[in-house]
Amino acid sequence: MARIVRAELALVDLKPMTQRTDAIQSFVSQETPILTLTDDEGYSGTGYSYTIGSGGSSIVALLRHHLLPRVIGMDTETLEANWRSLLFGMHALAVGPVSSLALAAIDTAFWDLRCIRAGVPLHRAIGGAHDRLPVYTTEGGWLHLPADDLVEDAVRMRDRGFRGAKLKIGKPHRMEDYERLRAVRAAVGDTFELMVDANQGLRLDDAERRSRALGELDLAWIEEPLPADDIGAHARLAAASPVPIAIGESLYSLSQFKDYLHAGACSVVQVDVARIGGITPWLKVAHLAEAYNVPVAPHFLMELHVALACGVPNGQWVEYIPQLESITTTQLEVRDGYAYPSGRPGIGIDWDWDAIGVKQQPEPLVSVS
Repeated sequence: MARIVRAELALVDLKPMTQRTDAIQSFVSQETPILTLTDDEGYSGTGYSYTIGSGGSSIVALLRHHLLPRVIGMDTETLEANWRSLLFGMHALAVGPVSSLALAAIDTAFWDLRCIRAGVPLHRAIGGAHDRLPVYTTEGGWLHLPADDLVEDAVRMRDRGFRGAKLKIGKPHRMEDYERLRAVRAAVGDTFELMVDANQGLRLDDAERRSRALGELDLAWIEEPLPADDIGAHARLAAASPVPIAIGESLYSLSQFKDYLHAGACSVVQVDVARIGGITPWLKVAHLAEAYNVPVAPHFLMELHVALACGVPNGQWVEYIPQLESITTTQLEVRDGYAYPSGRPGIGIDWDWDAIGVKQQPEPLVSVS
């Protein structure tokens, strides 16, 4: 029985490689806590989390002062017990983004360590349902871009073999969104999937009208059309919309997904491994969605989500948004429009520790043993 004897944590600030804007925000920075756990037999596993813009220091403080001291001595195989112990150790802070993002770094490191010790890649350790999944791009669909740029990028990615593209919506008038998307649909044809994302920026009446206007474009989904805490409004919209409704990146517990699925308020689940609190709860959400015959198309974090989505039967898509290239030595493998999980033991991310040292913010570094 191996136990954790050391935890090493750093905070890296990653700037986006292109300008990213949506209906409510700009993605100006990805503060990335990176955590390595080492056991008493010398095995190590690394996990990570992220923010959009700010808050990384708060996650690091929660890890440093409250969670990592509890991790020391934990059994490397009792992942369920470990996760629940950590959750209830800070229960007054849960459920919420900061607590979930902190838990995710720990739980992902535990899974990496477990898979490395066993000598198996993550996607096989959790079920190995697929050896590849189709990939769609979001990187060329930002809200500030003119229609010509949207068309150019979508055509380029289609010609590279990508199977779809996601574009942001939320222009002042619904017909502005419609015209932009109609231009893209005309350029890429009917077999290339188009998704749209409102980033919680619409009201119910507006979302209903926009969904009707966009319905003729045969979209794969409308993502986060309304504030994520309004399940009732999503249920009303899902009943009226000709376009499937996708949710998940702003939900932080299994129970929240349960309420959405039970209410018939979504047709696609986009559970985010960092925001749900790690791989352990991510798997529960994916299997819950499977019970409702709902697919999983995870949000962001393609380097990790490719293994998770390939591991479960209802994995549907991998979202392509490069962000870790400057601190990893390998990138997501994409061939002929499909993303492939790594065959190496662990979560499949090869960290460039020299680059991480250069980009690391000096103050948040902490080592617990």
